[in-house]
Amino acid sequence: MVLDFLLGQSKSLTHHEIQTHLAKKAHAELDSVTLYRVLEWLTENELIHRIAGADQVWRFSAGAGHHAHEHAHFQCTRCEQVTCFTDVALPRKIKLPEGFQTQEIDFLIKGTCANCNRKN
Repeated sequence: MVLDFLLGQSKSLTHHEIQTHLAKKAHAELDSVTLYRVLEWLTENELIHRIAGADQVWRFSAGAGHHAHEHAHFQCTRCEQVTCFTDVALPRKIKLPEGFQTQEIDFLIKGTCANCNRKN
């Protein structure tokens, strides 16, 4: 149910937003801990990815694979919306000192999104 819901979304959502939407859809209370465990399992199995926003709140988006997550994210400083930019080229690979191994790189761009710019 969680994966199906996230696949139908055009934006990344917080744990709270997912819980609220799914509770309305199911017309029942959704346990917060269970949802957290499901999101962790989906992330570990690379069916979704999580994005750390500038506000330190995780947002979740459907997308398979570790390499699918290696793209830039944009967070609007007004509405807090986080958007995946899969077509924006990332800076070249970072060379780490010997013995260090990269697992994930977060690239967050902050600014004002197109929707908020139109409102002004």
